[in-house]
Amino acid sequence: MIRKTVIPSAGLGTRLLPATMEQPKEMLPIFARGNDGQIYVKPLLQLVFEQLYSGGMREFCFITGKTKRAIEDHFTQNYEFITMLKRKNKNYLAEDLEAFYRKLDDSRIVWVNQPEPKGFGEAVHRSHSFVGNEEFLVHAGDTYIVTEDCDHLKRLMKTHQETGADATLLLQKIEDPRQYGVVEVERLGGEIFKVNKAVEKPEKPTSKIAIMPIYIFKPIIFKALEEVPPGKGGEIQLTDGIQMLIDWKLKVNAIELKPDEKRLDIGNPETYWDAIKLSYQYAER
Repeated sequence: MIRKTVIPSAGLGTRLLPATMEQPKEMLPIFARGNDGQIYVKPLLQLVFEQLYSGGMREFCFITGKTKRAIEDHFTQNYEFITMLKRKNKNYLAEDLEAFYRKLDDSRIVWVNQPEPKGFGEAVHRSHSFVGNEEFLVHAGDTYIVTEDCDHLKRLMKTHQETGADATLLLQKIEDPRQYGVVEVERLGGEIFKVNKAVEKPEKPTSKIAIMPIYIFKPIIFKALEEVPPGKGGEIQLTDGIQMLIDWKLKVNAIELKPDEKRLDIGNPETYWDAIKLSYQYAER
């Protein structure tokens, strides 16, 4: 049973400057439909948290940086604001915010600081004391999967537990995967793949299969991250830690996103614009 989730959210968001000078990119808004049928504008990171909560997660470790105070402020309950909304007869907004706060009240949330941007892998390693000796899920704070009933998370957990893997990845075929971790795989049967090689942002990808930033790991990943040297950009890359697991002959498996599972990525202006359009289309349905 996977109980703990690590959400790295400390990236500088340089591709979205100047909007991300003070506003963390993970807090940029997209559209979502509430349980009442209303269309809301919510920070992407709130939607990530709510989806993970719906998937059964209750223990969260957010990795943030010194420019990310807005994240912790947003995830701190402000009941005076709810009272103000009700006083102004904005009851539907107050009720939606109360529902978010109930999820926060029902969760254990830990904040860990990454003072310098030393890489996604280094951010994950900072969660070691939170994770302890448990298996855990990693979900980047700038990516959201539109899916029915958290199906991608359920399939990822089921595959990880049934195969006894040391790491289980989520993959998607991308026409130009040079900005992603790229893998070479072989099919084991059904929808499960064995990962034979993982490379971070290769200039000449050997496949079009990219790693989506949602993973499940056994704690051995922390030992791998301690041993990998700085990689792309002079940072500790999680993809390099995954390759070290492969080098150690450990079991790294993967599943693919289904065609109807849409990825909303706010990493650069083009993908953010796509995320806004797609999220509104789904919210309208």
